[in-house]
Amino acid sequence: MKQLFGILFMLLICSVTKANNYNGQFNTEPLTVDMPAWNYNLSSLKKTTTPKMKLGEMPAPTAMSKANATDEKFKWMKTNPGVKPYKFMDDMTFVGVPLFVGGIILKSEKNTFRQNYKDVYHSNTRLLTHFKSSIDDYTQYFGPAMTLGLKIFGYEGRSDWTRFLVSAGLSYGVMGALVNTIKYTAKEMRPDGSTANSWPSGHTANSFVGATVLHKEYGLTRSPWFSVAGYGIATATGVMRVLNNRHWVSDVMSGAGIGIFAGELGYALADLIFKEKGLLRNDLKGDFNRPSFFSISMGMGLGGKNIGFSMSDIKDWYLPEDNQEVINIKFRTATTVDGEGAYFFNKYVGIGGRLRVRTMSAKNWDAITYKPDEENSKLTKELLDIMQLVNGWSETSPEYMSTKNMLMDHGSDMVTEQNITVESDHLSEFSASFGLYFNLPLSKRFALGTKFLVGRSIMQELDLDAHYKGNVKDMQYSMIIENSVPKSMNITRFQTTNEEYEVEWDYMTMGGKLSTTYGTGVSLTYRYKSNFSWKLFCDYDYTRRTYTLKYDPYYFMYFVSPNFESLYSEIGIDFNPTEFEKVKKMHYFTIGGSFTINF
Repeated sequence: MKQLFGILFMLLICSVTKANNYNGQFNTEPLTVDMPAWNYNLSSLKKTTTPKMKLGEMPAPTAMSKANATDEKFKWMKTNPGVKPYKFMDDMTFVGVPLFVGGIILKSEKNTFRQNYKDVYHSNTRLLTHFKSSIDDYTQYFGPAMTLGLKIFGYEGRSDWTRFLVSAGLSYGVMGALVNTIKYTAKEMRPDGSTANSWPSGHTANSFVGATVLHKEYGLTRSPWFSVAGYGIATATGVMRVLNNRHWVSDVMSGAGIGIFAGELGYALADLIFKEKGLLRNDLKGDFNRPSFFSISMGMGLGGKNIGFSMSDIKDWYLPEDNQEVINIKFRTATTVDGEGAYFFNKYVGIGGRLRVRTMSAKNWDAITYKPDEENSKLTKELLDIMQLVNGWSETSPEYMSTKNMLMDHGSDMVTEQNITVESDHLSEFSASFGLYFNLPLSKRFALGTKFLVGRSIMQELDLDAHYKGNVKDMQYSMIIENSVPKSMNITRFQTTNEEYEVEWDYMTMGGKLSTTYGTGVSLTYRYKSNFSWKLFCDYDYTRRTYTLKYDPYYFMYFVSPNFESLYSEIGIDFNPTEFEKVKKMHYFTIGGSFTINF
């Protein structure tokens, strides 16, 4: 029901503000009548003909009678002289349609991510990110709150109160109907597995319809920076829904498309109802020949969706050619948000820059973590393999079989409880780039663009913490070492004690070092107003970055048995974290849309 908040809030004010529309319409001064002088000029009279009518037939309405009927119907509405009326769908751009379709195309991405949240063993590998913020519950109402505030304080916008309330009410009504119908028909599961009403995002749709209302009322008529503020905060709201793990990227893109489309359609319907009545200001006028701009963009990132680390990437590793892969982290489609601007010296060439935030979330947690039973099986097998290698046992020898039975009988509860807390499930890249911008006008309203940028970027880490519980083992062993080489090894005791251990530690941390980025791209701009444009773009970015990974899955072994550490150290193995460094060339493609103001 959050989508109806704007409608209820506006209708609450309607009765309070309607009486104010009469201010200045009644004059208490004495009535005076000026009689014009009569001028009898028979030559100015023209013969008029009256069409013949049948008995009981009413004359057809003329244009004048239609206008008088409209004036009589909406006579209480305030209308300023000289304001150009809008025709039905005169202001529709339909830019929300490709955004909505883009969300549909991107929906297939979520099918590659496991959503079996009822699986007890895998519940510990859900996206339990500690990043939580409720700010998006409030920023979704920025548009209507800002518009209402400006109107309450008397700052004149596009419409009077009646036309504004009807326009906004229709916009929110269309948005609410579309969002809820699709939500409860599609029944898409949210990323956090809480409910099956993920697509499309209602918060994002609510935020973008409010931004469109602010854009229509004040961005088009008073200052384009109202539009920048509205769409900027709406974009931030959508990104927060992804970071909060409440929505997929596809949900946010489709929600943004519905919000913009609903806002434009609501105003188009109001234009059809009221025509020229209730309009207070004309649209701002600018120079169509000036391509200088500032834009806010949202897009989806393709390419560079996995980062693998091999044995040769281990720091201080003595076999640099060992390409055996140790860990490979895969990522979902990235979310990108940009602030971009350029100043053009003429129609064709300019300079400018771009600030970009690119966020990728990991998806293959099962390849990084293990279930408790998998952990126990893995540890007992590794220990058995070491003994087999040191002693030269065959798998059918009595020594091998007795040791195997002992480890399997008492090794199944070394880990009894395991929880992986995802402190940050995103790799977030923050980049600032500067360079040349080029513009090729195709017509008065359409233009092609490109750019060549160079910049620097930093990266926020992906971070997992582990919490293990299990039973402490009483383990005794004997070993013969000759010339620092183990010759024989025998576990004499391996039993469960009455003690339990509990430990927390940093399981894995991944990040990237500061790097240089190079970027280009192409764009198609549609300038639907002299000061406003919508833009579709495809960007390409390249960077050569050093990625770091600290992987520490065996720290809990120090607590399973005090003798584990000495046993492994004598054969040249420790439980210290493994640190990787990998230099990788990353190629990113970003497809998205921009809301642009021209100045």
